[in-house]
Amino acid sequence: MGPDEAAELMRHCLREALILGAPVLLAACVTSFVISLVQTLTSLQDQTISTVPRLLIVVGLLMAALPWFLARLMSYTVGLFSDFHRFLGQG
Repeated sequence: MGPDEAAELMRHCLREALILGAPVLLAACVTSFVISLVQTLTSLQDQTISTVPRLLIVVGLLMAALPWFLARLMSYTVGLFSDFHRFLGQG
């Protein structure tokens, strides 16, 4: 495997990680922004008010999107293993 193939493999891996992580990170950021806005407007500065809803939304999103995550990961893994001979240099 040459440096170009290794870079291509890492690029595909990082792309999949970005696609899988983006919805969860976006939901956590939006939730944090909304809760911070509400806390600022109401002058409530308790840490549990910001942490608990964010955790609940992230866990709920992970549970709801778990079939999509698994299908995406399985598709990536099958594609990687089906082209494995290319990376070993026998093909």
